[in-house]
Amino acid sequence: MTASKVFFTSMRTPVGESLLIKMERLINKAGIDKIDFKRKYTAIKIHFGEPGNLAFLRPNFAKVVADRVKALGGMPFLTDCNTLYVGRRNQGLNHLDAANENGYSPLSTGCQNIIADGIRGVDDMEVPVNGGVYCKTAFIGRAIMDADIVISLNHFKGHENTGFGGALKNIGMGSGSRAGKMAMHNDGKPQVNKEDCIGCKICARFCAHGAINFAGGKASIDHTKCAGCGRCIGACSKNAIDNDSSSSNLALNSKIAEYTKAVLDGRPHFHVTVVNQVSPYCDCHGESDAAIVPDIGIFAGFDPVALDKACIDAVNAAPAVASSILGERERTHKDAAGNADHVTDVHPTTDWRGQIAHAEKIGLGSGTYELVTVK
Repeated sequence: MTASKVFFTSMRTPVGESLLIKMERLINKAGIDKIDFKRKYTAIKIHFGEPGNLAFLRPNFAKVVADRVKALGGMPFLTDCNTLYVGRRNQGLNHLDAANENGYSPLSTGCQNIIADGIRGVDDMEVPVNGGVYCKTAFIGRAIMDADIVISLNHFKGHENTGFGGALKNIGMGSGSRAGKMAMHNDGKPQVNKEDCIGCKICARFCAHGAINFAGGKASIDHTKCAGCGRCIGACSKNAIDNDSSSSNLALNSKIAEYTKAVLDGRPHFHVTVVNQVSPYCDCHGESDAAIVPDIGIFAGFDPVALDKACIDAVNAAPAVASSILGERERTHKDAAGNADHVTDVHPTTDWRGQIAHAEKIGLGSGTYELVTVK
């Protein structure tokens, strides 16, 4: 398999030079100007961070990318989709409040925030997955599909279900509407918590299959009619409907890769990953545990699979922070060459290789890469 170029710069900066200047130099060397941005809507897919979490990317990084896109004639916007779980980003207005609270505003980044799947998380498009094994179609936030160009700007970290979260997860899971997130997490159907349901019937308005009835004044889902799309979850303002998270970790990793392909197919795309404050858990948590390794640097390129593999290799090669969860554990996992596998040591029930392998299998990119260092 042909090696993809991945460009890297460390966190080291001489006195008088900002890391943001190095970041701009990095994305220029990586070839961002090869994309024709002129008068093109450019979705910069980002994670705004769950309030209470302090490991998410600072908005300063987003401004570097947005300013460069604008300088090349593009029309950038920052975007993410609503979450499936109950939190501060599970509906559009709350999501925007969370983004603003975490410093993301047009004043700090130079571009607008748009929640891609709308106020209730049901504004999506059903997109074909070319070569999909687990998913033949994907439910993607409409604003992301309306864009001409996609840029992934993501924070590399651990994840309790997938082992790690990088470019693939930022695009695949992050671009899925609430229905899409349910399809990735779940092989079953949604269910109603009768105690929380108030019988408002809003969920039924969004059910295209007539699967919801209100016998006894509370919602009930007929699973013989339910298609498992999850739109009722997004429609419920009381969080009375949830999903049975029944997909295996391997299936989840594979679905993330397939959703990523649905988003990127047929459009120019570019990827930037910041490997700092490598927390053991996702930025969706309302807290962030201590970083497991020291800050490493920033990676950029056109191949998200190569980018993720380069980041994993860099994290696994780094020393463990003694005071972190990684430092506290017996580090026994090794890769095929006998090198440390910090990612698996942190989350031993996961297998991060599944995401990379399936992404390669469906033609999304290459796990083989050539690392180019930018000073």
